[in-house]
Amino acid sequence: MKALISIHDVMPETLERVRGLIGQLQDNGHDAITLLVVPGRDWQAEDIRQLADWSAQGIELAAHGWHHKVRHVKGLWHRLHSTLISRDVAEHLALDAEGIEALMRRSAAWFERHGLPAPSSYVPPAWALGALPKARWPMLPYRRIEVTRGLLDTRSGQLEPLPLVGFEADTRLRATFCAAGMLFRLTRPGVRGAHCALAFTLRMASCCWPMI
Repeated sequence: MKALISIHDVMPETLERVRGLIGQLQDNGHDAITLLVVPGRDWQAEDIRQLADWSAQGIELAAHGWHHKVRHVKGLWHRLHSTLISRDVAEHLALDAEGIEALMRRSAAWFERHGLPAPSSYVPPAWALGALPKARWPMLPYRRIEVTRGLLDTRSGQLEPLPLVGFEADTRLRATFCAAGMLFRLTRPGVRGAHCALAFTLRMASCCWPMI
């Protein structure tokens, strides 16, 4: 089974740890790496140069929300999601469809504004896409959106199942819930025994992982 490795929460304040993880992965023979970049942070010119250098090495840059932080929790579903999974990072769940689309477009535009390759992939914080109707997907500046079930093709609307391994949990409740969800995704029909890729995620808040 092929491993697709992504490093989440790439921000100016995490670049040093990201650099170390990339080195460890490459030393262990993993070159297919995607960096999930959070555009709305305090990026400096030298940080942008580092992203450009990684891109030139063949490392994919994907868009990952805008600020990776919510100002308020909106509604019962967001509150439940925050408690069980996402804490205060699921930006999309605090927005309506127009707000989600605007955030995703602003995120894509940031790459172009800084001379970086336009991202073809978008990963919402905590994989929570929110209330974005399927009819809006083809108008987005991305080809793929990664959610917990797999990859959504924004043009066809089809889902490519992609079992997800790795999560961040700071309480026993979140760890139990996330582990159960991961097990369900790995064993559901259409994935169990299939020759599909495995998405392996590395989070900056819990970056001391054994290399695979």
